Amino acid sequence: MKLTKILLAGAAIALATMGSAAQAADMKIALVVKSLGIGFFEAANKGAQEAAKELGGVEVIYTGPTSTTAEGQIEVINSLIAQGVDAIAISANDPDAVVPALKKAMDRGIKVISWDSGVAPEGRIMHLNPSSNALIGKMCLQLAANHLPDGKGDFAILSATTTSTNQNIWIEEMKAQLKDFPGLNLVTTVYGDDLADKSYREANGLLTSQTNVKVIVAPTTVGVLAASQAVKDAGKIGDVYVTGLGLPSEMAGAIQSGATKEFAIWNPIDLGYSATQIAYRLAKGETDAAPGSEIEAGRMGKIKVGDGGEAAMADPFVYDASNIEEFSKIF
Repeated sequence: MKLTKILLAGAAIALATMGSAAQAADMKIALVVKSLGIGFFEAANKGAQEAAKELGGVEVIYTGPTSTTAEGQIEVINSLIAQGVDAIAISANDPDAVVPALKKAMDRGIKVISWDSGVAPEGRIMHLNPSSNALIGKMCLQLAANHLPDGKGDFAILSATTTSTNQNIWIEEMKAQLKDFPGLNLVTTVYGDDLADKSYREANGLLTSQTNVKVIVAPTTVGVLAASQAVKDAGKIGDVYVTGLGLPSEMAGAIQSGATKEFAIWNPIDLGYSATQIAYRLAKGETDAAPGSEIEAGRMGKIKVGDGGEAAMADPFVYDASNIEEFSKIF
């Protein structure tokens, strides 16, 4: 009996040790977003969780500040360092301000990538763009032209924060390609800080102070929805249109009301999925994400890393009355 107890105790210890080892082997990947409570990022988290389930043994920690500030993200990053996560995938509120915290994370062996909104190269291993920046800029201009008679007229931009990496790049791309849209005239750019109430106020300000503006382009999901609501509430549907980048589930009402004819977006679910796949491959040591390398990304295939450690996922897709109902049920 005594021998049996010893054997059972030994077996229990062995099982406990195996359990601890298995638990220790589990990988923790942090998906850090600009701010919690934004539909685009919640959809990205769905994709991240899908990737984690496919990969197995992966915990995705979905986190971010409550407002779109670099300071808030720095606090989150420091907390993740203390937790000892294996990888951080961040959509940055500021490309430079978060670098010291992310460099600290990398010094601790944490693999860092940026996605959606980039980080300066010294603060990450690679960056995953949702699409080609040039194509996004061109798409926004084409959408503006499509909302105007003969593609001619004045438009304004309602962006996120003044430091949002991706929005600023897309705006610069729009400005650079305006020569290819001679009928378009960019009047001004305003910023809603990716906050619904401020974006709504900024859109209203455009409606009252820039009466010649016929299209508002918002390269941010919060801004395009808020501007659409502002146009509707002001009774200016048919006089002023809103377009840009938005989620089908949030923009279905704007399409139905006529405030928006069409808008574009890549699939944020795929974006979160791809970012998690890349972070996993880096943490496992399966890739170093060097320029020219290709990274396995599950159902998204292989993602090729270009110059500067940047990669692109897919081209923007246009949503309108013909497909909004179908896609609004998905994300």
